[in-house]
Amino acid sequence: MSLKASINTDVQGNIRIKMNGGLDYENALPLRDELTSLISDFPEATIILDLNRVDFVGSSGIKVFVETIKLFNKTKPRIKLTNVGQEFIKVFRLYTIDEAIILMDEFDQNFTDLFKSARGRTFQN
Repeated sequence: MSLKASINTDVQGNIRIKMNGGLDYENALPLRDELTSLISDFPEATIILDLNRVDFVGSSGIKVFVETIKLFNKTKPRIKLTNVGQEFIKVFRLYTIDEAIILMDEFDQNFTDLFKSARGRTFQN
């Protein structure tokens, strides 16, 4: 599975990364490295990850992805997510509800209902 990205900068200096393909463990680590480099090179920029064309999300890839977002947004919101597709949301919900609640603020869209319905579920349901 491959993941490609195009990187653009807007007039305010913010960086938009349009991702295309699948997010699995093998390409989540290079994505983390690239984000580390961008944050180091452009410390004042907000990085917007456009997930519109992410068509596959693996459970191991989502773990690295969530850890990366949490790491970079620990002291100040640096990375935001936009155009989050249903495939991403499905895997994200399965990852953990606590992590999802932490990252909900990073989404452009309102997914509150999706997360509320998942809170009461158990594996027996």
